[in-house]
Amino acid sequence: MNRLAGKTAVITGGGTRGIGRATAARFVAEGAHVFIIGRRKAELDEAVEAIGDGVTAVAGDITDPADLDRLYDAVRAHGTGLDVVFANAAAASWDTIETITAEELGRVFGVNVTGTMLTVQKALPLLNEGASVILNASTAADNAVAGFGAYSASKAAIRSYARTWANELKGRGIRVNAISPGPTDTSGMTELAGEENAPAFKAHEAARIAIGRLAHPDEIAAAVAFLASSDSSFMLGANLYVDGGENQI
Repeated sequence: MNRLAGKTAVITGGGTRGIGRATAARFVAEGAHVFIIGRRKAELDEAVEAIGDGVTAVAGDITDPADLDRLYDAVRAHGTGLDVVFANAAAASWDTIETITAEELGRVFGVNVTGTMLTVQKALPLLNEGASVILNASTAADNAVAGFGAYSASKAAIRSYARTWANELKGRGIRVNAISPGPTDTSGMTELAGEENAPAFKAHEAARIAIGRLAHPDEIAAAVAFLASSDSSFMLGANLYVDGGENQI
């Protein structure tokens, strides 16, 4: 397929071995030029090497407006405007109401809520008519997993953003939708659990999913590519669950 031929896209959190990188590779395979941003330059360089032509990396933090300005300056210099934004970067925390600190809550909401808002806000002048904005929410927004409250609340905010921004930007022909992945086998999941605990944690997560396994990042990327393309032209303000039945059955 070549559904994104000639399109220009931005993906945040595109360097880590997870949904962002898989989506960048999928977009390039479908004909797009993709700009990725992430905090870890080594991972960005690895992503560029793995994906090859069609991807440009900018090291930066989405909570820093100056870093986002550098990203969008690079997009502007590319000269084609912007057709797709996938606001994917996120932070998570295992803390209960009794243990979480103001600093940790600020970190999670700073990346997931403020960082997502800044990512989309600063993209607005570059967005072409008919552009697609995709926000990475989560099935966690609907669940009540003990110790995951900050992350879950931040992802509920993302779902709310998708509805509001869809309404605010529809006059420009810009479609805003959210995607809610279920548990996905990524480096981020390993980091969250810790290397030693990761196998048991992943097995536990897989066991509670109706389909009986974790998602592969490529499966989430395929759904994001659908939302980025004209195949989803009648979707606006929607939340697409890609969760193996976790929140469905």
